[in-house]
Amino acid sequence: MQTASYLHLFSYISDRRSLLKPVGWIKSQTPYSNHLDRRVPITVRPQSCKFLLLKQQTRLFAVPNTDDGHPSASVLEDSNTNHAPSPEVETVLHKWSPPTYLWRGFSALILTGQVILRTLKGKVHWGNTLQQLKRVGPGSVGVCLLTSAFVGMAFTIQFVREFSRLGLSRAVGGVLALAFSRELSPVITSIVVAGRIGSSFAAELGTMQVSEQTDTLRVLGADPVDYLVTPRVIATCIALPFLTLMCFTVGMASSALLSDGIYGVSINIILDSACRALKPWDIISAMIKSQVFGPIISIVSCAWGVTTMGGAKGVGESTTSAVVISLVGIFIADFVLSCCFFQGVGDSLKRL
Repeated sequence: MQTASYLHLFSYISDRRSLLKPVGWIKSQTPYSNHLDRRVPITVRPQSCKFLLLKQQTRLFAVPNTDDGHPSASVLEDSNTNHAPSPEVETVLHKWSPPTYLWRGFSALILTGQVILRTLKGKVHWGNTLQQLKRVGPGSVGVCLLTSAFVGMAFTIQFVREFSRLGLSRAVGGVLALAFSRELSPVITSIVVAGRIGSSFAAELGTMQVSEQTDTLRVLGADPVDYLVTPRVIATCIALPFLTLMCFTVGMASSALLSDGIYGVSINIILDSACRALKPWDIISAMIKSQVFGPIISIVSCAWGVTTMGGAKGVGESTTSAVVISLVGIFIADFVLSCCFFQGVGDSLKRL
């Protein structure tokens, strides 16, 4: 194997940018080919110079020479040994961000776990919890009872008109009682609370987030989850079952009064039919549903509030989105719970 010898100049660049001096020459052997010697002119100026040095990895190995039997050293240079991601990939990953609904959903799950852990550990601000309980419970009684009364009267008009034609006036009270206890009372109460309390939670926490008040709490040594989120969740879980029971009572009372006053169906008939149709499990199922709807409203509203960005516009969008997601969650949970609680053929109206 024929080899060609080349002299390569090794230069030493000191820390002082104005100094450039040769150190020596080295002789290397490479297989003879049309390889051209590369000479790079370097202009040395007394001023400071900037050099762009490309990092290259070299590998040295011995190849036996067929002419004299002695091994010759060959040097291979890898042109591309930089394993870092390309700038284009870094730019794409840097600009990518998860969808808003995705990271807000994950934040709601994380917030749920934090509330459960802090409640089990007893890290609850009871003073703030009592304030929120007063706000969710007595503050929402009026609108909940008014809504339940008019919904009950609207259903009574339809039931009494149709059942009276079939001669089933004695079944009106039982049908109304089953409808109110199983579906209407917990759902209507939760809708009212989501519109009134859930929107308030989201707006308050969103305003605190964009104005950096939550960061101030952290600086003062208070955990925002303990001070802001956990009291609201506990208050909603406690108050909602009682509101549901009150709405059920008011809805049945308004239905009985309307039936007696307009359609001539006695109140005693309505109440007796309701007592025959109702079972204890019907009331218990309403309480369970309200216990599930309460955390959905509070967790979603608080999670959407603490993830608010963008000033006043962001607060408005978070409030609207929190109410919508809460309502959707209530309807989905109601369907799932109804499928679990009430399966098969019912026999509640057989006793009428």
